[in-house]
Amino acid sequence: MSERTFDNYNLSDEIKRALAGLKYKTPTEVQSEVIPRAIQNQDLVVKSQTGSGKTASFGIPVCELIEWEEKKPQALILTPTRELAAQVREDLTNIGRFKRIKCIAVYGKEPFSKQKEELKQKNHIVVGTPGRVIDHIERGTLILDEIKYLIIDEADEMLNMGFIDEVESIIEQLSSNRVTMVFSATLPKDVENLCHKYMKNPINIEIASSGITTETIEHCLIEAKEEEKISLLKNVTVIENPDSCIIFCRTKEHVDTVFSELEKSNYSCEKIHGGLEQEDRFAVMDGFKRGNFRYLIATDVAARGIDIDNVTLVINYDVPMEKESYVHRTGRTGRAGNKGKAITFATAYEGKYIKAIEKYIGFDIPLIEAPTYQEVTRGRTAFEEKSSSRRVVKNNKTERINKDIIKLHFNGGKKKKLRAVDFVGTIAKIPGVTADDIGIITIQDHLSYVDILNGKGSLVLQAMENTTIKGKKLKVSIAIK
Repeated sequence: MSERTFDNYNLSDEIKRALAGLKYKTPTEVQSEVIPRAIQNQDLVVKSQTGSGKTASFGIPVCELIEWEEKKPQALILTPTRELAAQVREDLTNIGRFKRIKCIAVYGKEPFSKQKEELKQKNHIVVGTPGRVIDHIERGTLILDEIKYLIIDEADEMLNMGFIDEVESIIEQLSSNRVTMVFSATLPKDVENLCHKYMKNPINIEIASSGITTETIEHCLIEAKEEEKISLLKNVTVIENPDSCIIFCRTKEHVDTVFSELEKSNYSCEKIHGGLEQEDRFAVMDGFKRGNFRYLIATDVAARGIDIDNVTLVINYDVPMEKESYVHRTGRTGRAGNKGKAITFATAYEGKYIKAIEKYIGFDIPLIEAPTYQEVTRGRTAFEEKSSSRRVVKNNKTERINKDIIKLHFNGGKKKKLRAVDFVGTIAKIPGVTADDIGIITIQDHLSYVDILNGKGSLVLQAMENTTIKGKKLKVSIAIK
């Protein structure tokens, strides 16, 4: 069989260009199963483990099928957590970048009014958590008339978090003439029932070739007393000396404790849990992606929204009580074909949880000895050397695709009767610039943002300082956001 490539799917040049920029070369198994069927508008139920590339498997066909001219949203993507909503929005914006696809994320703990303003714009795709999506539907700020694609992401987690009724109430308000795709790492009975009730002859796709947890991850278990876990953690990190590491705890109190202990020992670390403000959570996630620190201490809230291809080590400081959580936590490493390692600390009382996890993943997790004093002493120099250097991020997809893009801010919008076509018409007349160099345009009441592609931003900025749009002289600057 010849090697699969994205060229096999008859995608538009704009999408192919984005995939090249994102370094998506060969479709993963889930992508090669989903993309051709999704492009044919078939309903799909996809069982696929975390880290298998499923966001792109629905993101590529949805961005391909979106009609750019339509002003109302055409695709609705439901996610269980705010972090995942933000991650999916970022991924789809990257995939649709050169087709100028506008994607917005709506979720709780962020001002409703800000989202309401954004929803007044032309938006092609809305990603959101069920509760906030319902709020917008009920208040008339999210119009569903043109929704042709519904994607339910992490359906099993929706069920675990008690969102399934809200998901049903959203589905019931959509046109029956739509394409529905459900993605889930596991398929509990309730999720299956939901699929049968609301989907038209769905095709079942199960990606099970590498088992429930990927073969690129090395799993191991260390037995420890609760009071020994902090010193064990420090010893393990010295021995493993990871490029980047996520340490998962069961409670936010444990996260706070571990964070303060590591910070005292001069670890480059940050923490994330549900008790932090949403803005702070996003800032921490962004900092981790950029390589600002090496160790992230987190509760399970972070396990669903982290898409970083080079996390080398996951440590379960506490054994997860839900067997599925083990798969989602450890699935943060060993992504995109890289090797990874997952180490779990277990106390004598947690045997039943370990047994349940082992039964679920289909193999016994090997028990290893805690590092010895001599091993830790030998590893100390290399550990301190790496600790004093900045973490190198090899694969920040968003930065890579945005490196030639500058967002310009204009101090005029709808109140000055400006439309996207006015910006395109004026900017495309600048010598050396064409309509292909203009990206996403956002027009608000009193200001507008225009993405300039292909490294032409400074050229456009300079020209627009002395150019009018629709006879109006606007102040122009590089946007801060």
